[in-house]
Amino acid sequence: MAALDRFRLDGKVVLITGAGRGIGAGCARVFAEAGADVAITARTLDQLDAVADEVRAFGCRALVVPGDVTDLAFLAEFVGRARADLGRIDLVVNNAGGGGIGALLGVSAAELESQFHFNVTTAFELTKLAIPHMLEAGGGSVVNISSFMGRMADRGFVAYGTAKAALAHMTRLMAFDCAPRIRINAIAVGSIATSALEGVLTMPVLRDEMVAKTPLGFIGVPEDIGLCALYLASDAGRYVTGKVIECDGGTEAATLDLRIPDLS
Repeated sequence: MAALDRFRLDGKVVLITGAGRGIGAGCARVFAEAGADVAITARTLDQLDAVADEVRAFGCRALVVPGDVTDLAFLAEFVGRARADLGRIDLVVNNAGGGGIGALLGVSAAELESQFHFNVTTAFELTKLAIPHMLEAGGGSVVNISSFMGRMADRGFVAYGTAKAALAHMTRLMAFDCAPRIRINAIAVGSIATSALEGVLTMPVLRDEMVAKTPLGFIGVPEDIGLCALYLASDAGRYVTGKVIECDGGTEAATLDLRIPDLS
């Protein structure tokens, strides 16, 4: 097999959460260009339909299943629909996640638990649901979308950063459970130009601060993460499992100071 052919996903089926926009949509486009059929979910149907049209433009099948991934019963429905409509499941991209930021004393225990559920429990459940189908298909690969805030420390990220750190370590632990037939890896994502950063990126002072604190000197785009996920999911990454790949422009510190004051 030629080296570049190992990046191809022809005949494979991938499940992608949070795929209506941003990183999830970027992954859907990249995976479809590599030949994969794609099952996508998010809460907003018209966004999913637009992404599905882009997938089909590459000659691949697209299954749209709108819903709330924090509802674990819905995840079972999503997996069932994908298996029934697309015939198999080979790959999973656990992209749905996120959460608020704020000073420590303003973060409630309920908010911490909510962010853990959104970022960690959903990925845990979807992966478990998909594993029997991946085994049936002969093996598979899972890519979890974590964050550089899962390894860095700064004010304002206690709930989000803790959840993403847990997702990263869950990736390592699951990889041992699933080897050798299923590989599980994660991407520690840096600052990416998505709707989540829209409010920041439209303010020149804040955007310039983020760019200045990124060694490569620019803000990434969703396809940057999609290409990293493609490497991990495809045979190009067949010797990689249990790893957290840092795709963050070289950052070693948070790129935006939230200017949270000292406790008083």
